[in-house]
Amino acid sequence: MVSRATSSVFFLLLSAFSVGANAATFTITNNCSFTLWPAALPVGSGSQQLDPSQTWTLNVPAGTSSGRIWGRTGCSFNGSSGHCTTGDCAGALSCSVSGQPPATLAEFSIGGAQDFYDIAVIDGYNVAMAFSCSVGVGLVCRPCREPTCLDAYPNNPDGAARPNSCPGNSNYQLTFRP
Repeated sequence: MVSRATSSVFFLLLSAFSVGANAATFTITNNCSFTLWPAALPVGSGSQQLDPSQTWTLNVPAGTSSGRIWGRTGCSFNGSSGHCTTGDCAGALSCSVSGQPPATLAEFSIGGAQDFYDIAVIDGYNVAMAFSCSVGVGLVCRPCREPTCLDAYPNNPDGAARPNSCPGNSNYQLTFRP
């Protein structure tokens, strides 16, 4: 029989390790020839400026069930406010609302035995991207394929609304201008 003290120590250790736990890690790379300001909801706040060839590691905390990431272009900020030509978040550097169209979206639902992800052009198209989980199908939306962009919702001829899946707790790669 386990003592009450042993159970308490085990619970405290388990709590300490789970506080910093992540549901997923997103590695976001800018391969464009121009600066992007990626935005992520409900995490990440979109406060990261990515110059060409830079990478941002976004840790999505446990308990996050879904979200979206998009690239903002043509941005100019003075402190925490400004404007972006595409994907603007009501003039804020740190987004608390979705970006204004056009914005190519990387969408995800995580936290269960299976994760789901897709690229969506339902809010328009503004920048090419590739999106995949560590063991899943790679999705690509390039300018030469726009506006059809067959890997993106709603243009996918194989059922459009069906996202791709991978095992729960997967990590993701998102590349702008693959």
